[in-house]
Amino acid sequence: MDARDGIAWELRGIRKTFGPIVANDNVSLVLRHGQIHGLVGENGSGKSTLIKTLCGAHRPDSGAILREGVPVHVDNPFIARSLGIATVFQEFSLVPHLTVAENIHLGRWPGPFFSLGWRSMRDAATRVLDSLNIAISPDAVVRDLSAAEQQLVEIAKAMATNANVIILDEPTTALGAREADHLHGLLKRMRDAGTAILYISHRLDEVVRLVDVVTVMRNGRVVGVAGETSLDLSAIITLMIGREVHEHYLKTHTEPGEALLEARDIATDRGVRGVSLTLRRGEVLGLGGVLGSGRTEIARALFGADPLTRGEILLRGKPIHLRSPGDAIAAGIALLTENRKTDGLFFNFNGTENISVANFKDIDRGFWLDLRRERAASREFIGKLQVTPEAEAQLVDRLSGGNQQKLLVARWLYTGADVFIFDEPTQGIDVGTKVAIYRLIDEITAAGNGVLLISSEDRELLAMSDRVAVVRRGQIVRIAKASELSKADLLGNAELGTAAA
Repeated sequence: MDARDGIAWELRGIRKTFGPIVANDNVSLVLRHGQIHGLVGENGSGKSTLIKTLCGAHRPDSGAILREGVPVHVDNPFIARSLGIATVFQEFSLVPHLTVAENIHLGRWPGPFFSLGWRSMRDAATRVLDSLNIAISPDAVVRDLSAAEQQLVEIAKAMATNANVIILDEPTTALGAREADHLHGLLKRMRDAGTAILYISHRLDEVVRLVDVVTVMRNGRVVGVAGETSLDLSAIITLMIGREVHEHYLKTHTEPGEALLEARDIATDRGVRGVSLTLRRGEVLGLGGVLGSGRTEIARALFGADPLTRGEILLRGKPIHLRSPGDAIAAGIALLTENRKTDGLFFNFNGTENISVANFKDIDRGFWLDLRRERAASREFIGKLQVTPEAEAQLVDRLSGGNQQKLLVARWLYTGADVFIFDEPTQGIDVGTKVAIYRLIDEITAAGNGVLLISSEDRELLAMSDRVAVVRRGQIVRIAKASELSKADLLGNAELGTAAA
């Protein structure tokens, strides 16, 4: 038998509890050499606990972990790394003020005792980056990189350890389609070389295309394992959420109304170059393009986060001057940011406070705050969006990614905004929450409001948008009905045309 067909790692009957909560209940998983194994499930299904157990961040209450058929004790992350386990978590573990080369070699810096081999470190980092086709300088400081570039550095850091198993938790969350395809090509080459890979992702389409085997979890248990002959997307979704989803992308196409938000030849110092667009009432206007094309920079300009160097913005037909995001909020513009961790949530606040923070005037009574009104509004939106009830009084860092995203949506609904800018709204959340977000977008437009949608998931963007503006190098090169565009158009393969709002 080919060595690649053998079992590299195995988890048997893993049980892990946190007080009364059973996170993993008799979970078993087999990782084989030369195989990409997918692990899927909704937020709270137990996936994160399981991979943290394998990489030494958690110790199981019972069960066994075997390496090449031999039981081992993975008591901490250092032991896990020494045994050949490399993990790329969804949350970055980079040191912002260090260079890319230094981050890649954290914990294993080359050189003799009490000194560092700077040249060796840089050369080794260059080789890793080149092998992954990552065009980032090893001398770049991490804090100066975009979220997508930092994700690539995380992956390079894991690949540099020569591990026998690679665990990737939502590795394409911050990547565009081309970057994700690059990564998938690399993973396939690693698989063919005999590496065992555990791949966790909420992007089920890419899971079905990439993995050889997929394990589905729900409520802390394994509810199904599908092999190469039965990787059916609808069946996997049904296993994940316990019911059939007949319509993944919920979209009601309505006739758009009058112009709601207009940008006329706007530009900023952050790369927006002469952008003109019109968002109408009842419309979803998508912004398509590759990673780094300028979509987020356009959103920041429309939200007052970056000052205009030329052009003007009109809201309901009247020019507005946005000197800050506060001006945009007061005008009725909401921005759901791409990175909810760093730009959206307040982790020292509970769910109620995270909802009310953008509409403080509703509870401000001069010398005191109407906390009863705040709690009532919070409960209303928590119930409407089906957020876990614990979110009302719980710090948001203890909530799942899906619940965190819903709280951000609740915040902007509470402001009574007319214009909603959604930058990657389904990034890193499970399929059930995605469907809830799609339904909410439909409700927002049905009420006569407008949605500007940015998404790196091409199928999502085309399915949920009425029109799509294709962005390239900070400019809109084409605006067309979503039904007239293809994935190739979004990636910039279409001929340049004249944009028409």
